[in-house]
Amino acid sequence: MNEIQVNARFAIQEGKAEEFIEIAKECVEIVREEDTGTTQYDWFFNEDHDECVVRETYADSDALLEHIDHVGDSLGRLLEISGITIEIFGDPSEELLTAAAGLEPAIYHFHAGL
Repeated sequence: MNEIQVNARFAIQEGKAEEFIEIAKECVEIVREEDTGTTQYDWFFNEDHDECVVRETYADSDALLEHIDHVGDSLGRLLEISGITIEIFGDPSEELLTAAAGLEPAIYHFHAGL
């Protein structure tokens, strides 16, 4: 399975929702204009706008590395105003694991499914 799926869950600091939403819009525009291997990039907020989940799918590890390169600055700004929990689903390359290590992602390898 080459495809990589990611769930990124953000806990947004109190009073920072509007700023977070503006940066999120920037991220979507960057991905729309620059990413070549991103097949899903959907942002969801809870009712209070203090939590956000981003559901992401990439063609492979290289596509996710490309994405990280494109949105890295924006992600850094998001992390200044929120906490993050990352889950990666699939078989990420060693290069991807190294690049994502600072975020301490949980890795889930594919077992069975459709």
